[in-house]
Amino acid sequence: MKEQNIYILGIESSCDDTAASVIHNGKILSNVVATQKIHEAFGGVVPELASRAHQQNIVPVVHQALKKANISKEQLHAIAFTRGPGLMGSLLVGTSFAKSLAYGLDIPLIDVNHMQAHILAHFIDEDGFKKPPFPFLAMTISGGHTQIVRVDSYFKMTVIGETIDDAVGEAFDKSGKILGLGYPAGPEIDRRAKLGNPKAFKFTKPKVDGLNFSFSGFKTAVLYFIQREVKANPNFIAENLNDICASIQYTIIGILIDKLKLATKETGITHIAIGGGVSANSGIRQALKDGEQKFDWTTYVPKFEFTTDNAAMIAIVGYLKYLEGDFALQDVVASARLKI
Repeated sequence: MKEQNIYILGIESSCDDTAASVIHNGKILSNVVATQKIHEAFGGVVPELASRAHQQNIVPVVHQALKKANISKEQLHAIAFTRGPGLMGSLLVGTSFAKSLAYGLDIPLIDVNHMQAHILAHFIDEDGFKKPPFPFLAMTISGGHTQIVRVDSYFKMTVIGETIDDAVGEAFDKSGKILGLGYPAGPEIDRRAKLGNPKAFKFTKPKVDGLNFSFSGFKTAVLYFIQREVKANPNFIAENLNDICASIQYTIIGILIDKLKLATKETGITHIAIGGGVSANSGIRQALKDGEQKFDWTTYVPKFEFTTDNAAMIAIVGYLKYLEGDFALQDVVASARLKI
């Protein structure tokens, strides 16, 4: 039974976005994200720079989240924060701040697994978005993770497939780097893929047993392909960029969908939810929608702002844990490799 008027502050600092959100009985009142642009010049996230930026951003971001929610910090019932996985320096900033604030306000502290939060973002009360029934399969796809998770309840989750090397987001970004695109390359590849022919160039899908993924060989295949074609025609990338992007995206989506088909066959579960930054990709969203017709799936795609790293997903987990009285102690520590 839901206790009324529960306000939870969620804090997310696992990578390069500093975020804070206030949730009231499952409904998001504010969701503020400060994105760090400094990493674009380096073609990837620089951990030391990320943690410094978090230190600068966290106070104003939390202040803004409370202001937008139109509540004072004294009205909060608990502080939820990302304990891991993520970059250790970044996690430490959020963890330390959350512990201090909870201690100062004398309210409970709630630790949250970042990957669980991507999945449970589907349970935010949001008009027009349906919530998946248990059990369902969740595919979490981001710059650092690629997993298929069987979800039997809010906190009973089993990873049944994951990448054995690189994550899908890295495959997009490294392919983009090879093509001379900026960082992060995923959104630009997605944009150009809409203008190109997805079957213009064929890339081999890595063969991996079971429900696990591999993207390392795919990145190498793209590199060798581009090197070979540019040697024959120095203008190859410029002349074929949209088709190359479309072909790369088509292959990556094919890898993901093949594994989902196998997962539904093995588990008998046809309710599929996606989460993580790469789930913002329009091609993946369309492929899932097509799966409803082709494979009789029921698919669940969260609101766009809840796909990339954000604090609303931390806040909803905090709310669900609060209802169960599942609190952390003040000696809780961040964990860069926290498992589901």
